[in-house]
Amino acid sequence: MTMTDTALVCAADGPLDVAATRWINPVGPADLSVIARTRGPALDVGCGPGRHVVALAERGIRAMGIDITPSALAYARTRGAPVLERSVFDRIPATGRWGSTLLLDGNIGIGGNPVVLLERVASLIRADGRILVELDPPGTPLGERTVRLDVGNSPGPWFVLARVGTDGLDALACDAGLRVSERWSLERRWFASLTRDDR
Repeated sequence: MTMTDTALVCAADGPLDVAATRWINPVGPADLSVIARTRGPALDVGCGPGRHVVALAERGIRAMGIDITPSALAYARTRGAPVLERSVFDRIPATGRWGSTLLLDGNIGIGGNPVVLLERVASLIRADGRILVELDPPGTPLGERTVRLDVGNSPGPWFVLARVGTDGLDALACDAGLRVSERWSLERRWFASLTRDDR
C-alpha cells in the first residue's frame, strides 16, 4: 500500500484518527451481505473511495456514488466508479427513482441529525425502495463529532457526523416515516434495511 492508498478519519476535537483501510480495499463478506440486499439502481451516499459502487457494478447493479471529499472521489474514479461531488442535501439525479440508497460506514450520521438525513434519503428512493444502513454496536451513546476523511495526503472538508447504535434505530426510523424491515450482523458490524412506511 502506498501513501496514496491510505484513508484516515480525523476528528476536529481530539484523537479520533481512525484508519479506514478497508474503504480502500475490496469489499469483504459484511459488505457483500449488504450488496446482496441491494435493489438497483443504487445510490451510495458518502461513497468515499467507491468500493461499494465498484462491487455493485461488478454484479450487474447500476450504481452511483456521491461524496464531498475530492480526494476520495478521485480515487473512486481511478477504480472506474461513477461518482459525483456533492452533498446528499444538494440536487440528486433521478430523485424518487432509486431502488436502494446505501448509508454505510457510519454514514447514517452525516449532517449530525439522522432523522433529517433519513427523511432526505427516503425522498430519493421509489415507493418500493430500501435504505441500507450500517450502525454502531448496541449501547453506543448518542453523540456527534466534526470529522473529515483524508485520502492519501489530501484532507477533505470537515462535516458533522452523529453516531447511531443499532438499538436506537427504531425511534429514528419512526420519526422519519420509515420502518425497520430487517436487521443483521456480520464480522462485528451491524446493519439494517429500512423501507418507507407509506407504501
